[in-house]
Amino acid sequence: MADPQHDRHECDAAVSLAFSILGKRWNGMIIDALGSGALSFAEVRRAVPGISDAVLSDRLTELAEAMLVSRTVDAGPPVSVNYALTVGGEQLVPVLDDLGRWAEANLPARS
Repeated sequence: MADPQHDRHECDAAVSLAFSILGKRWNGMIIDALGSGALSFAEVRRAVPGISDAVLSDRLTELAEAMLVSRTVDAGPPVSVNYALTVGGEQLVPVLDDLGRWAEANLPARS
C-alpha cells in the first residue's frame, strides 16, 4: 500500500540526483574505499584498480563538490593531500553495503 506521506515526484527527483553522482563509474568504489578512513591520492588509486590518475582526480573533485568527500592538504614537508568522507559520505557506506548484498543476491555474476 502506498504511503500517503510519500511524494512520488520529490522521491523521483531525489533518486535522480543521487544517481547523477553515484551512477558515474568509479564513484561508488571511491566512496567504498574511503569508508575505512582517510587516504592519500595514491592510496585511493591502489584501492580502486583500473582507474586512471586523470579520472580519479576528476571523480574526487566531483565528490568534493557534492560534499561527500573532503580534501585536506598538509603543507609538509613533504606536501601531502588526503581525502576522507564527509558526514554525508559516511552515511552512504551502509547504503552501498546494502546495495552490494542486493547485487550479490539478485544480479547474475559477470565473468
